[in-house]
Amino acid sequence: MNTKITWAAAFLAASAVYAASTFTTWDGNDGLPQVQTGLDNGTQTSGYWFSYGDTDDGGGSKVVWPVKIGTDDSDQALDSVITHCKGVCGTASLVRGTLTYPPFVGIGFNIVGEGDNGNPEAADATPWGGLCITYESQYGPELELGLGDFDTEIQYANPVVSLAKATTAPLTKAIPWSEFKQPVWYRGDTKITGPEAAKRLVAIKFKIQANEGDYTFNIKKIGPYVDCSLDDIKTIRSASSAKAILSGRTLGFTGVNTATAEVINLQGQVVAKQAINNKASTINLKTLDAGIYMVRVTGKSVNFSNKIVLK
Repeated sequence: MNTKITWAAAFLAASAVYAASTFTTWDGNDGLPQVQTGLDNGTQTSGYWFSYGDTDDGGGSKVVWPVKIGTDDSDQALDSVITHCKGVCGTASLVRGTLTYPPFVGIGFNIVGEGDNGNPEAADATPWGGLCITYESQYGPELELGLGDFDTEIQYANPVVSLAKATTAPLTKAIPWSEFKQPVWYRGDTKITGPEAAKRLVAIKFKIQANEGDYTFNIKKIGPYVDCSLDDIKTIRSASSAKAILSGRTLGFTGVNTATAEVINLQGQVVAKQAINNKASTINLKTLDAGIYMVRVTGKSVNFSNKIVLK
């Protein structure tokens, strides 16, 4: 029988959970080495980028950095890379070695920081609504939710979202917690959804797993889903005239001919959905609670997201 844990009870009994505060979108152009998650536990050890790979399992993969890394405080600090690339960039050099699965490397950061025992702690990141990332990559990466020691209980089948490769220009994706799912290969009994994982989140990870070879990447921005602006999300076909306009509790659209509009709450749940066309270009939001929501519009010639605040 599948086991579905009541995370609120199980996790709170095991360790402290830090309440979510302001997660400031990290922009590599600013040259700052630390992501300000708003969840640091006071140790100032959260938000620093790290790399990881498959060497413990017999692989030979590594990240090749474009410049020498390290500072006086840490020989693994990526300050010089961020300054050089205006992001976190490098080459994922994948070597399978004796692995029985495709090789991988990843880049990530802890959202709370280290506890007294030196291990990274968890926090409830539900209010972020999900994640917004801008990146370049020669191979389609995965964005993964790291769960600390719990990773082993789910056999490292962490909730993930597969991203498209982006080789000609940076790509921005807004991803609600509800889109993070455990991999299809997982057959274990312990299940966890994206929203459940967000309640006990330890780390955000950008992972490249592929056949042997070298793949360049650059993480240019990362922040909360609720801060993913219309200006950040570029469409394949221009959507410069497409807008979502909130007037009281009526959400209207201009510059949109045929598309689907979704209103998503901070838990990543779609709370309103409607086809938008020349005959229907508004959504009535009178039944929704006051708060912050994300509007996502997708169609043949338009694809954007915008944040709204209902009062």
